[in-house]
Amino acid sequence: MIPSDSYRIPELEEYIRQGEPSKRERSLIWQTAIGLQQVDGLHVSDYLLQTAKQHIEDEISIGKAKTLIDSYYQSEQRRSHSESEDTEEADKVSARIAELLAEKSFTFSPTQLIGIHRHLFQGIYKIAGKIRTYNITKKEWVLCGDTVYYASADMIVETLNYDFAQEKTFDYSAITLDEAIKHLSQFCSNIWQIHPFGEGNTRTTAVFMIKYLRSLGFVVDNEIFAANSCYFRNALVRANYTNVVRGISYETTFLERFFRNMLLNENNVLLNREMHLDWSKSADQLPQSAIQSAAQSAKNTDKLPPKCKNCTLGELAVLRIIQQNPSATQKQIAEQIGKSERTVKTLTVRLTEKEIIIRRNGKRNGYWEIL
Repeated sequence: MIPSDSYRIPELEEYIRQGEPSKRERSLIWQTAIGLQQVDGLHVSDYLLQTAKQHIEDEISIGKAKTLIDSYYQSEQRRSHSESEDTEEADKVSARIAELLAEKSFTFSPTQLIGIHRHLFQGIYKIAGKIRTYNITKKEWVLCGDTVYYASADMIVETLNYDFAQEKTFDYSAITLDEAIKHLSQFCSNIWQIHPFGEGNTRTTAVFMIKYLRSLGFVVDNEIFAANSCYFRNALVRANYTNVVRGISYETTFLERFFRNMLLNENNVLLNREMHLDWSKSADQLPQSAIQSAAQSAKNTDKLPPKCKNCTLGELAVLRIIQQNPSATQKQIAEQIGKSERTVKTLTVRLTEKEIIIRRNGKRNGYWEIL
């Protein structure tokens, strides 16, 4: 199953649109807490959403909301038949994440990481707050069923202590913001790769990183986590996977895009499919009309230069538009093929380098010529 590129909670969106600061902040906390359940394919109940709304409306405290959720699952008559153990886990962990994110306290240490895991999964997993004592593998969709190599069980504590010690002495004042994002992405990737717990590592890492980033003075946009938690996990997977035979190396670019959106309010496109090992730009999905047009172009390459037979679908779609309208701007081309202007620019540069097209008379009054 292809993970969703974005996850939204319509019931809570209205509070963000309203713009009232306190309600917006509480809504984003809940959206983050609920969205993070997506990394394990879990869904919350309607009762959890109702309780979250009560807290957002300031009718109850976050502590009361957590108590209500716990009580709900202790009272069998209040549970519907459709609510499974997975739903119970999603509800309880969501409430606990919301509680932790609402708190301002934080200590940078492995003990804090372990404490977050214990708090989130107490009474749900017997291993809550306990370092795993066995080695693990996990088949990943994004890796075509392959697994990341996680830290060996007998090295977890030593590796955690080392990474935290290195990070604690790191001097952020001596580097640029871009360098800081790269460094933080790598630190987050390292902690996750250790995978200190049997279950719940991604949710624990996410909560820890949000609180850590806040302690460093960053203004964290929780909405990015709320809507892209699956992307966050897949980005961590790709950051920790290498396969020399296939020519694949560790790739932190995806994770850096996520953090840049969250911390710098950038608008990098976050697509799960781009991280799949078999994904290629030429195979990326275009609107159906553009696919059909490109496919037709592929059949009629005799009307185009011989070099076009090796063009990608995206390049063929651009060529077809240029053929019909040599004066088409990159903006017009982008609108017709359903891609960004940046993508169109990349495609036209590639076509120019292949000596298939050339731009005549400059940018303003120029036109495209198919060579």
